[in-house]
Amino acid sequence: MPSIETLVTARLSLRSLGLTDADFIYALVNEPDWLTYIGDKGVHNLEDAIRYIQTGPHAMYRQHGFGLMVVETLSEQRPIGLCGLLQRDNLSMPDLGFAFLAQARGQGYALEAAKAVIDNMFEKTSVLLLAAITTKNNQPSMALLAKLGFVFKSLHHMDEKDAGSNLFELSKADWLKTP
Repeated sequence: MPSIETLVTARLSLRSLGLTDADFIYALVNEPDWLTYIGDKGVHNLEDAIRYIQTGPHAMYRQHGFGLMVVETLSEQRPIGLCGLLQRDNLSMPDLGFAFLAQARGQGYALEAAKAVIDNMFEKTSVLLLAAITTKNNQPSMALLAKLGFVFKSLHHMDEKDAGSNLFELSKADWLKTP
């Protein structure tokens, strides 16, 4: 399995996805908010979850050295979400992605995890600009991106069938200015 550097914050650990995370992935990608805001990834059983891990995060780790990471609480060492960077074919910069189980929302975990991912990317690479994409009506994600300093740039079409998603950007210079 390809792996990436583990990140640790005050309450969380962010690590590479492993095949043993298939149960967690199955649960997460079938949550109503995932299906509404991200879409159906065709993960309908544990074999599909393993395929998703192998063809998604593991492929991204191998190709780019980064990808979505499992977010676990340090206190209970249980997975509560995903957070990390993706490199989409139709974007020139890495894209911050995150999704959390319903019971883990509203506790600041997504903000804490995203800050760790952004800090790590800007400190250890030459990347100067990050993107983030949300559906037009995903208010919780847009609020998180605003807290992180992302600025709305334009409507972005992920493919020819996409009605358009919100494209946000965060520069390294602006990130370094935030307290």
